[in-house]
Amino acid sequence: MLSFRPAVREDCPLILDFVRELAEYERMLDEVVATEALLEEWVFDRQRAEVLFAVADGREVGFALFFSSFSTFLGRAGLYLEDLFVRPGHRGRGYGRALLRQLAKIAIERGCGRLEWSCLDWNTASIEFYLSLGAEPLEDWTVYRLAGSTLQHLAEG
Repeated sequence: MLSFRPAVREDCPLILDFVRELAEYERMLDEVVATEALLEEWVFDRQRAEVLFAVADGREVGFALFFSSFSTFLGRAGLYLEDLFVRPGHRGRGYGRALLRQLAKIAIERGCGRLEWSCLDWNTASIEFYLSLGAEPLEDWTVYRLAGSTLQHLAEG
């Protein structure tokens, strides 16, 4: 049976393991600079994100990392799903769907107007899964990002 539990401070090593597994799957492991200390600071001290684990047979088999967003058009908060990952040996059992269902319940309980996330264009398996849930791709939108030295340069003006 599948259950869910929110992460606690002592889970920082486990959260980082999941982040690295996801990054490896996404062929981006070399981009992970997160540390247990950074996760502890930003998830637990500053409370800028939350982590939900999917647990089967007493073991964490999947995770979702999410945070609050805001829609000016809706006039209320939403949830943004940064990471969703089910370990390969546990896929095909409905755990990803169950994690998203749990996040949808959290969004509804909090009065949120939407649940959003991004997906890599090459990840057709995930895209097909999301479409099967009724998720709609935002075809007219492009994600932009400033990070690292580019972010620093703009801040310094």
